Amino acid sequence: MRNYSNLQNILYQDNFANRFNNKIMLLDIIYLIIGLLLILWGAGSLTDGSSAIARKWGVSDLIIGLTVVAFGTSAPELTISIISAINGNPGIAIGNVVGSNIFNVLMIVGVTALFRPISIERNIMTNDIPFVILSAVVLLVIGNTKLLDAESTSVISRSDGLLLLLFFVIFLRYTFTQVKKESTPIPLERKTQVEKQEPEMKMLKAAIWVVLGLAALIFGGDRFVAGASGIARGLGVSDAIIGLTIVAAGTSLPELATSVMAALKGKTGIALGNVIGSNIYNIFLVLGCSATIRQLPFGDINNIDLLTLTGGCLLFWIFGWFFRERTITRPEGAIMTLCYIAYITYLVLQSAT
Repeated sequence: MRNYSNLQNILYQDNFANRFNNKIMLLDIIYLIIGLLLILWGAGSLTDGSSAIARKWGVSDLIIGLTVVAFGTSAPELTISIISAINGNPGIAIGNVVGSNIFNVLMIVGVTALFRPISIERNIMTNDIPFVILSAVVLLVIGNTKLLDAESTSVISRSDGLLLLLFFVIFLRYTFTQVKKESTPIPLERKTQVEKQEPEMKMLKAAIWVVLGLAALIFGGDRFVAGASGIARGLGVSDAIIGLTIVAAGTSLPELATSVMAALKGKTGIALGNVIGSNIYNIFLVLGCSATIRQLPFGDINNIDLLTLTGGCLLFWIFGWFFRERTITRPEGAIMTLCYIAYITYLVLQSAT
């Protein structure tokens, strides 16, 4: 009788533990969704408000696109990586950037090319895309300090973070130089027509939008990281795998939505600029800031992930340059999309073993 009573107690405790774990997992999923929605809304609000303020100060649309909008689309990655670094989750911080860049260069370019072939200007092929490849190669070298310097682990140190930020400053300097060379003043009549078609946001509203956007990014990033970490612990999956998959795809949603809509409207150049700018910002700015706050061990982020990123960037350049005159065709887009699916399949199978 006593054994039966003990068995009942054990079963009751197991059922209670299962129900408790299920509630925690459900709460983590809710955190993940709420955090992602706040991040996406915050990035959009920050971009709209900042753009309005920049226009009030007389900054050109081209400069806004290369700085404010590019920063806005990378704001989710920046927020999540910095919060992850502060909270001691380097796997999410690095995995978020590496996974987002792989998603950008393979999935977004691939899916966009499936909707409409992407024509690439010569100066982008010779100047901008090499910056994307350089960022991936720099991260690959930093990720192999364990082999190169015979150290116990590979980390992005504070000095590496400062070096990445220096690369980012060089890229910004190059961008502004190109803008000065290529930009032409807008005729007064056309400028008046644009102003009539696009109502300007009042300065007070723009400032409120910036403040609310920043608040949403900070709070949403905190909840998103908490939810992702909780799901990782509940499933027995490492933070790095969660960062490479769920977090990376979630934070790349702004780029994916923008690129697909741009392709449907026949503006594939916007989609291309999104990918190029986001990838460079993610590695040089996001990881640079995160590593400056706290050094980031690579942990479960290995050469398979870093080589996939580098290979994807090279594939992006090769398809654009060689097989057809500066155009990524639908078949090439399909190949890039399938490469991303194969990579995610590998990650899932690896985490299951």
